[in-house]
Formats: sequence, C-alpha cells, structure tokens
Amino acid sequence: MADKKRNNHDDGKMTVEEAGRKGGEATAETHGREFYEEIGRKGGEATAESHGREFYEEIGRKGGETTAENHDRDFYEEIGRKGGEATSKNHDREFYEEIGQKGGEARANQRDDDRDGKMSREEAGRKGGEARARKRDND
Repeated sequence: MADKKRNNHDDGKMTVEEAGRKGGEATAETHGREFYEEIGRKGGEATAESHGREFYEEIGRKGGETTAENHDRDFYEEIGRKGGEATSKNHDREFYEEIGQKGGEARANQRDDDRDGKMSREEAGRKGGEARARKRDND
C-alpha cells in the first residue's frame, strides 16, 4: 500500500496526492461556482438527514471550546464589533425596537420572581458574578 503512495518518477507513475490534485484542478477548470454550490448544498442536506440535532450541538460545542482555547478577549471584542456593524447595516430602527422590547419583556418575566418586581443594579451584578463563578467552577 505504501508503494502506491510513494512517488516513483522512474516508472512514470504519479502519487495518489498528485492524481487528486490534478483531478481537482481539471474539475475546477470545467465547472463553475454554481457546481460547487450545488454539491455543497446536496452534501449539507445529506449530512442533515443522516445526523440528528445532537450531532450539530456536539460539533458546535467542540468548535466553541476550541475557539475559546485559541483566542483571547480581543478576538471576541473584534468579532462582536464586526457583527454589530454588519447588523446595523442590514437592519433599521424598527428591528432594534423589536429586539429591545423582547429583551425587556424577557427581563420583566425574570423579575416576576423577585419580591417587588425590581432588581437593583447591585443585585443584578451580584447574581451575574455568582452565575459566572458557578460556570467557571463547573468547567
């Protein structure tokens, strides 16, 4: 098996890697972008049919962990800034009003559990710190 992969130019044979590269180059020359988009779509659909939600959750979790291990706070600030800029270019004031309203309603529903329906900034900060500490202890 190793002999098939070994480059032996004396006998005129090419390696498996060379054959693959040449085949890929020939395909790229004869097919356009639409071809690759179509096979990508079909591959995605086939993967979705053969794998359940748990598969995607697991690869997402693993990818997130790897990204977190390889990047620092500056990385996340930069992608957050870029995402915010892209979002602001694609959405108008009504979009932000709607998501703000949804967030406010969700927050109000959380406060219903509190005695007087309001949470001070200090209390919110304390609870957030405690939640973060619990998460860090569990990781």
